[in-house]
Amino acid sequence: MIEFIPPALFMLLAALLIGPARGHLRSAIVLVAPLVTLWAIWLVPDGVVFEIPFLDYQIQPIEGSPVRRLFATIFAIMAFVGGLYAFRTAKWYELAAAFAYAAGAIGVSFAGDLISLFLFWELMALFSTVVVWCGGTPAARAAGIRYAIMHLLGGVILKVGIEGVIVHTGSIEIQPMLATNFDTWMIMIGILINAAAPPVSAWLSDSYPNASATGSVFLSAFTTKTAVLALILLFPGEGVLIWIGLFMVMYGIIYALLENDIRRILAFSIVNQVGFMVCAVGIGTEMALNGAAAHAFAHIIYKALLFMSAGVVVYRTGMNRCTDVGGLFRTMPLTAICGIIGALAISGFPLTSGFTTKTMISQAAANESLVIVYFMLAAASAGVFLHAGIKFPWFVFFQKDSGLRPKDAPWNMGAAMVIFSALCILLGVAPGLLYQFLPYPVEYEAYTAGKVVFYLQLLLFSGLAFFLLLPLMKRTLTISLDADWLWRVLLFKFAMLIYDLFAGLGRTIRKTSQASLARAQGFMIKHFSLPESGSSEEPGLFARTWPIGSTALWIAVLLTAYVVVYYF
Repeated sequence: MIEFIPPALFMLLAALLIGPARGHLRSAIVLVAPLVTLWAIWLVPDGVVFEIPFLDYQIQPIEGSPVRRLFATIFAIMAFVGGLYAFRTAKWYELAAAFAYAAGAIGVSFAGDLISLFLFWELMALFSTVVVWCGGTPAARAAGIRYAIMHLLGGVILKVGIEGVIVHTGSIEIQPMLATNFDTWMIMIGILINAAAPPVSAWLSDSYPNASATGSVFLSAFTTKTAVLALILLFPGEGVLIWIGLFMVMYGIIYALLENDIRRILAFSIVNQVGFMVCAVGIGTEMALNGAAAHAFAHIIYKALLFMSAGVVVYRTGMNRCTDVGGLFRTMPLTAICGIIGALAISGFPLTSGFTTKTMISQAAANESLVIVYFMLAAASAGVFLHAGIKFPWFVFFQKDSGLRPKDAPWNMGAAMVIFSALCILLGVAPGLLYQFLPYPVEYEAYTAGKVVFYLQLLLFSGLAFFLLLPLMKRTLTISLDADWLWRVLLFKFAMLIYDLFAGLGRTIRKTSQASLARAQGFMIKHFSLPESGSSEEPGLFARTWPIGSTALWIAVLLTAYVVVYYF
């Protein structure tokens, strides 16, 4: 009966137990819970496992399919290796939040209806915010607040779309749709916010580098990839996603090339790599969707590996910027080698996992005669090699010696990096191990002479360009303005301008009203006041005693005026 238990519950239970547990028991929970979850994932059969009545709907918390199982599998593997990487240095509440975060991602993977998907979606938003806050610095707390605001906004937009679909169709089923009306556009926009699609991608580059060295590893894996899975399930073949994905690809490359912060380089690289997947979902063919799923699987591994390598550098040196480090390969050879493997994988170098998955997306574009898309993806591959394949390892581990001589990674961090390094190479050398679990039958050969020669030329010449233009590649102590400047600075200044305008208007109205009241008070005093006893002053006009004749005359005048107004 284990298949009737949502696999996410095992991770949630582990998150609850991490706090009370101590010592080796806590370590055992951190390492065993993801493996139990992985076992439960592979017991989930295809189709809806069970339903729960809720109002007039049937909630389906578990629905199995190859693509759902694939994403849940890599999320569980990530939780295990991330737990191995973090369990000796991370605070217990960071580990608990990270496991609850992973539970949300696994829950989204198996959610069979829009309501279940939304609940697990918000669970991810809640606990990923806690992971950001666990950075423990003022910058991390501020970034966490901005992160929470953006994801709550995305959740509201997603909920509006879901409610619209439920009202207009009466269905909560997760099924393919196109962005053809307000409801479906709201759902897609809500998902794209989690996918870090510009101009709402700044939450990623703002929060991930401010998390702890261990927290950023977990953050790199779940949020954006659950968004990719949601797009695969809900919007396969939506043409606008092709161009959104291409924009993400180029956007991430440009900002990563400009960046000086080690982890911000990798954060912008996430935007770039998710762009490949979004573009593939937009193409929508079986090969493209296979490519999106496979690339998401491989991306979680090599991106976590890169963040692990960067995290060790931050943990050992306390430095975050490329300009502060260099020459670290002398005392951190394991971290450097693992970082280089991750850099080659993200660049799509032959014999690494990135090559066997990224080229599938490019081939899907070529098969559909999308020439512009194909060449833009090829150019993007060269750009990735510039910013992540060469820039990251060169400036961190080589370039001029910074004089720093930190120790290499602790044994658990080293073991986690070695596991993911081995997977990067294994999936590059034997891609069939991954291809057999993709949602559609794979009729694709990654290693043909033409592809290998083409990508080797592309990558090697981009590497040559890097070293020829090395003086231009060196970073300085500058700040790259992202799209969030529009609302963090421009919108704030505009709001302050409006506030000052209304505040000035309020002051003017207050002064005018005070002056008017003063004049009215003077008029009342002048015409209604009685003189003090013994004073020779005349009473005010309306305070005097009028003769009866004058009073009767005024009454007659007022009655006549009233009659005239009444009849005319």
